[in-house]
Amino acid sequence: MTNVYDVKASDLVNAAASKLKGMMKKPDYLNYVKSGADKERTPADPDFWYVRNASILRQIYLNGPIGISRLRTRYGGRKQHVIHAQHHRKAGGSIISDSFKELEALKFIKKTKEGRVITPTGKSFLDKISSDLARAKI
Repeated sequence: MTNVYDVKASDLVNAAASKLKGMMKKPDYLNYVKSGADKERTPADPDFWYVRNASILRQIYLNGPIGISRLRTRYGGRKQHVIHAQHHRKAGGSIISDSFKELEALKFIKKTKEGRVITPTGKSFLDKISSDLARAKI
């Protein structure tokens, strides 16, 4: 059976985001906040919330147990400076925390002592999307 490791990450995240769009609600504050200190503007993509949730779900599948701090580092970037060198800045933790709450409500992930891990429901969700993508490419 095909799983997350066998398909292209961007295809999987986009397909999972389109399925998550009908399952979860986008928070109101996302229209007004940046996703991290390294960004200059709010996300331009109207589906940013669903893409980020799908990406976080994939990261938990691959690297779980994982926590907010490691994901903040993962989604962070380089802060641009005019005079001195660029430095890495972490992403905002509120978006990741709210993502965890939504994914836990859907029973895709669960909290353990070490961090968040994927549940069999979440694993099945991503594996089904992966097998559909692999079947479509054949």
